[in-house]
Amino acid sequence: MIVPATLDWSNIDTVLLDMDGTLLDLHFDSYFWLEHLPTRYADIHQMDAQAARDWLHTRIMQEQGTLNWYCLDYWSRELNVDIVALKKEVADRIAFRPHVQDFLQKVREASLRAVIVTNAHRGSLALKLDKTDLADRVDAIVCSHDFGLPKEDPAFWAKLQKVEPFNPRRTLLIDDSLSVLASAQAYGIRYLLAISQPDSQHPAREIDEFAAVEHFNELEPGGLKDD
Repeated sequence: MIVPATLDWSNIDTVLLDMDGTLLDLHFDSYFWLEHLPTRYADIHQMDAQAARDWLHTRIMQEQGTLNWYCLDYWSRELNVDIVALKKEVADRIAFRPHVQDFLQKVREASLRAVIVTNAHRGSLALKLDKTDLADRVDAIVCSHDFGLPKEDPAFWAKLQKVEPFNPRRTLLIDDSLSVLASAQAYGIRYLLAISQPDSQHPAREIDEFAAVEHFNELEPGGLKDD
């Protein structure tokens, strides 16, 4: 895929990066919420497996787009299970998406500030940082739970700017969530890039609303992509 012509690296100082589905393979989270949790929930509460799966799907979808959707404390209380402990049972599925390490190294070499901005709960974030060296590859990590707002809320970006100053006109956000990209666009972040294949076990999506890449080797921070 051709790098979007609007992505002018000479005008970018800050690269804001989503974590799940952008830097890390969304397969871990998809597998946990759609497969592992329903199975373990049925075991723990002695329910029929399909009934547990159907009920969980309906209940979880009720919180989509809210901070509760991402909050492991909330789901642990609501479901009466230890979500973090259950996530640890399948933590071997946590993995980088292709070419992420090389991309982050190039961002560093280009003297751009790299900041992870994630909706992930601190419990999930800690687990993923324990399984990867992400923390060593970026300049800062900001969790939306610390602000009490998800990234889908345009007010999130104003709160972010107070703790992590950035010039919206010289900032790039890369995220797999189109609603988050729309929120950032409403706030005034100039450069927006979607990830077309956040989950390695699912095909790439067709995305019309924003410029998109499938993998990070399509980008060349600080320079031009080779033909």
